[in-house]
Amino acid sequence: MAEVQTTTESGEMTQCFIEFVMMQQQNAAFCLGLIPNPQTGKGEVNLEFARMLIDQLVMLRNKTRGNLNEDELKILNSALSNLQLAFVEVTKKEEGTPTTPTSEAAAETAPIAPEIKVAADEDAKKKFTKSYGA
Repeated sequence: MAEVQTTTESGEMTQCFIEFVMMQQQNAAFCLGLIPNPQTGKGEVNLEFARMLIDQLVMLRNKTRGNLNEDELKILNSALSNLQLAFVEVTKKEEGTPTTPTSEAAAETAPIAPEIKVAADEDAKKKFTKSYGA
């Protein structure tokens, strides 16, 4: 019968968690065009994949609520707020909408978690949409 290791050092697990969050943050930044493609030297934007990575980090935060230490939570919240702000800025840039100082200030004070809006349709069913402040 296989043995399960239950005495893993918590410092190692914290380091692994932080590395994972940082890797996801770097992947999302790459998809937002903030990190240039090493082959072309230009930033390439893939908003759909960036949104998926941000949503995964939000899901991770929600699923681990109450189980993270202070450093893990700080890193995760920081990564999410930076990525969500960058997502809004890149989306506006891609759409050709100029960013104004008032919209940037509003984005900075926006909640870390994505806003969920409820809209009613003809059948009175609720639809949920996510918005990163846009």
